[in-house]
Amino acid sequence: MKIHEYQGKEILRKFNVATLQGVVAHSVAEAVAAADDLARKFGWPVVVKAQIHAGGRGKGGGVKVVKNLDDARAAAEKILGMMLVTHQTGPQGQKVHKLFIEQGCAIARELYLGAVVDRVNGRVCFMASTEGGMEIEKVAEEHPEKILKEWVDPIVGMTGFQARNLAFGLGLEGKQVGKAVSFLQNMYRAFVETDSSLAEINPLVITKDGDVVALDAKFNFDDNGMFRQAQLGDMRDPNEEDPRELEAKEFDLSYIALDGDIGCMVNGAGLAMATMDIIKHCGGEPANFLDVGGGADERKVTAAFKIILKDPAVKAVFVNIFGGIAKCDVIANGVVAAAKQVGLKVPLVVRLEGTNVDLGKKILADSGLAITAADDMLDGAKKAVAAVKGA
Repeated sequence: MKIHEYQGKEILRKFNVATLQGVVAHSVAEAVAAADDLARKFGWPVVVKAQIHAGGRGKGGGVKVVKNLDDARAAAEKILGMMLVTHQTGPQGQKVHKLFIEQGCAIARELYLGAVVDRVNGRVCFMASTEGGMEIEKVAEEHPEKILKEWVDPIVGMTGFQARNLAFGLGLEGKQVGKAVSFLQNMYRAFVETDSSLAEINPLVITKDGDVVALDAKFNFDDNGMFRQAQLGDMRDPNEEDPRELEAKEFDLSYIALDGDIGCMVNGAGLAMATMDIIKHCGGEPANFLDVGGGADERKVTAAFKIILKDPAVKAVFVNIFGGIAKCDVIANGVVAAAKQVGLKVPLVVRLEGTNVDLGKKILADSGLAITAADDMLDGAKKAVAAVKGA
């Protein structure tokens, strides 16, 4: 699960991580009122920020520094409702539904700070760099030596030594070091106690007064930990998520929309990944990742089929099932029911193998639907790709 910058900063403040003051706005009027209030308290400038679940907002025109109310109004009118295109949104962009109006600050240095779960080492890895405000992926590719790393022992937590090591590596001096140590240790607590999978502050700034402040905040959370994080569930923004992915969650399906034209319905994450790979190998492009799970029943299969066909780019569907826990006849009944309900208009290729496979194939053959049977996974992928190219 992802959240907005302003929500990330709410979390940081709860753990005593330094941030600036700001107000979320859902309209131009609210944005202007917030800018006026912040300017009275802290003076100009004020910053108007688009709130979407993607980085690179500044380069895309989604962040504006304003020095009076007229400029604040103009910025809010321009950004609110725009389709903001960044390197993370793709060319289609994302619509801006809300703004974050934040006090300005005098920046002396821009740094980078991030934390991710390193599953290989079983620890949280903190990364820091002097190259703040830039795309960290580009820094990692061109100047990997500029990224500092510390792996945190989950038993001990972020130690003072590790925090000071990062602070010194960033070139901090004097009182800045102590502030950075407190910042890092509190950020680690925030990361662990909210079941985060990623936390990123880009830029982390050193102000001209020597304060260490989070100028941005990006958090991703592990969905598997949401049962412990009821308060975070309220932060989910459906406007920022694919409606098909939201619908899939209701049926306990694992669905991720992709850019291809061959819809995939598979049971098991590993098999789903292999299915996408073999479609690519055969010259096609998968339209989605969809794992119906080992315990799929007819209801879930029907829902999965409908979700796939809601994508207008889908020109063929490849159902690839290995019946273990999920029986082939159950899958077949779900496919037939869904195809009849939605009025199937694209080629359908089905490969079944495993428990009750003969019964499953008979159900498909007797359905009266135009279903292309596949002998194995490779045969199914070839037939799905051929169907798309033929269409």
